[in-house]
Formats: sequence, structure tokens, C-alpha cells
Amino acid sequence: MRIVCITDTHWGIRGDNLTFLDYHKQFLDTVFFPFIDKHKIKKVFHLGDLVDRRKYINFYTATRLREDFLEPLQSRGLDFDIIAGNHDTFYKSTNQINALNELVTGAFPSFSVYTEPTEIEVQGTKILLLPWINQENQEKSFALINKTKAQICFGHLDLTGFEMRRGVIEHDGQDPGIFNKFDTVLTGHFHHKHSHNNIHYLGSPLQFDWSDYNDPRGFHVFDTDSRELVFIENPLIIFKKIWYNDKDKNVDEVVENFEFDRYAGCFVKVIIEEKTNPYWYDTFIEKLEDHATDVRPVDDHKNMDTIEDEEIVGDAEDTFTIFKKTIEQMDDSVDKEELTAMISELYNEAQMME
Repeated sequence: MRIVCITDTHWGIRGDNLTFLDYHKQFLDTVFFPFIDKHKIKKVFHLGDLVDRRKYINFYTATRLREDFLEPLQSRGLDFDIIAGNHDTFYKSTNQINALNELVTGAFPSFSVYTEPTEIEVQGTKILLLPWINQENQEKSFALINKTKAQICFGHLDLTGFEMRRGVIEHDGQDPGIFNKFDTVLTGHFHHKHSHNNIHYLGSPLQFDWSDYNDPRGFHVFDTDSRELVFIENPLIIFKKIWYNDKDKNVDEVVENFEFDRYAGCFVKVIIEEKTNPYWYDTFIEKLEDHATDVRPVDDHKNMDTIEDEEIVGDAEDTFTIFKKTIEQMDDSVDKEELTAMISELYNEAQMME
């Protein structure tokens, strides 16, 4: 059976920013649901972090989640399963109070919500489900991992050696060797799509901050019979760069013929290589601001036209690594997990403001 797998949608991301709510809908309406309809998909699995905030949800975000995602799933008669991610749970030590039971279970009783480790069967194929592993369910989770005969595992896992974001390695997670017994492990949690051996982090379907620039986003189709995993890339990107250079050009080349519509609703960095005509430049920026959500001019002091994007991102991500290592060295009186999460959120906000 072919299952569409999606994860880390984070409804309400960036403080319930309307641009991202519209970005969700555009992706669903033009990429996700058309694929499901065209290929007659019957089952969809969400691997955690449906929503962004652990403590509460904005009413408008909840409405958009229901109208844009959950109701279209229901209206198509899709079999929808979802496991709890860390952002879906109120407490860190237990999954008992969570957004999924409040927003999905009661309103959509035909959908299946899993907040504890569970073994299910899909058309004769056993699958071990591992929602966010915490203090309360850790012993049960590991016991079921050892006991299960399932060769497939779907989870929301925090594993050592994998990339939390592109270029930033997790050093304090669980040992991935625990999952060597499985043929295939599909997991949410880290937003950068990457794999190692039998473990596949599926990544978020959308871009959320500048660290996602030029990093592929999308969802996957998994065949339970052949174990084939196919990536369906999301062509919609909202973090874009423009290299501005008006030297030896005319106004038509610089302004009049520029396709500003391509940047509607986007976050844009304008890398200034050569600015010889201030009027043309100001006109260009004004027109771009009429279309884009956010425009950030950047002087080309780092030769950003020749440096690879991966190098630029890597420089920024090293800063986050420094923060994380500093927190790790603090004494035990500090809630390190809470502080790391706070720094991560502030870092992402700073990325957005660049």
C-alpha cells in the first residue's frame, strides 16, 4: 500500500504569521492534495509536530488548520493517522495533554491519533509507531522496540549524529543503533531532509526561516510492500535572493522588465553588487516591497555572488552550535532543554530579520 507521509507542519509558526498560513494553503491546494487526488492515495500519515506552540494555539490558526488541512482530508475520505511530536505536547515529561486530542480526536473521530508507542497493521504490514519519547513513556517505548516483530517504524525521534538543521549535528539524542533491527525508519522532528542507512528524516514540507534557504522541502510516498520511499518536492519557495547590479544597464533591464510578481508573498534578500543609479535602486526596492512580504538589502561585502549558499548558511549555523555547547556546559540548576528551545526560537527569529 502507498502511504503519503508528511511531518513537521508547525501550524502557527513564526508567531501565527499570516504569510505562513497562506503558504501552507498554497502548498496544500496546488501541490499536496492534487498529488493525492491524481494518484488515488487512500492513506496519509503525519509524523508529528502538527502545530508549532506547545502551550497554546491562536484561534485563527486553529481555524485555518481545520479548514485548510483537516477538513479536506476528511472530505476526501482519507485514512489519516498522526503521532504526537514534541511541539504537540503541553508537558515535556508526558504526552498526556496534547494538541492532537484537543484539535483532532474530538472533531474528527474517524482519524487515528497516537500519543503512546503502539504497533499497528496496515494491510498485513506491521508498523511500530513511536510518538515523542519522554520520561513517562521511555521505558515502554524501548521495551516495544525490542519486542516488536515489525520491520517498519514511524516516529518523531531525536537521534544522535543526525542534522537538527542543515550543518548542525545533534550530539545529545538517542542512539540510532537502537533501530538497527528495522528495515525502514521514517521520522519527523528535524526539518532538514536527510538519511543514513535505514533511518530517514523526512523533513518539513515548507520553508520556515532563512536557514531553510535552498534546502529541498516536500513530502514522501512510502510503499509498504516494496519499501520504496519517494520524495515529492515542494516547488513553492518563499525565501529568495536577488543579486542587484545596475552597472552598464538601462532602466528597462533594471526595473521595468523585472518580474516582481515572482516574489509576491516572499522573504527576499537583495544582494547589492553594484549600485550606480540611486533612483533606479530606490524604485526597484519600492516595487519589490509592493509584492514581497519582507525585503532586506544586503551589501555584497562577503562576495555573496561567489560564495556558495551552503557556506553562508554554515557560518550562521555555527553560531547556534556555539550557543548549544555553552548551554550544555551550564550546571544542572538550569533547565537546559528549555533554554536551548528558547535560544533556537530566538535564533530563527533573528534569521527572519536578516
